[in-house]
Amino acid sequence: MAEDKIRLWLMFPTRLITRPVIWELAQKFPIIPNIRQASVTDEVGLVSLSLSGERSDIKKAMTWLEEVGVKVEPVEMNTIEG
Repeated sequence: MAEDKIRLWLMFPTRLITRPVIWELAQKFPIIPNIRQASVTDEVGLVSLSLSGERSDIKKAMTWLEEVGVKVEPVEMNTIEG
């Protein structure tokens, strides 16, 4: 059971700023989120998030984030593929 780790930049649109999206993510998927840095204004939220867990669970979590409207960009490219 190999554990992977990825760092992401998450951009939250105005409508999601007050929603506990990262808490929901941790409830929905067997991953460990770690907020590394955050900047939140009334218009946008920018969060540097580290995710640890199984590769497939991390990919599902990233897909879910995008589905709810969070823009997801890996800090290090080519960390999670295929």
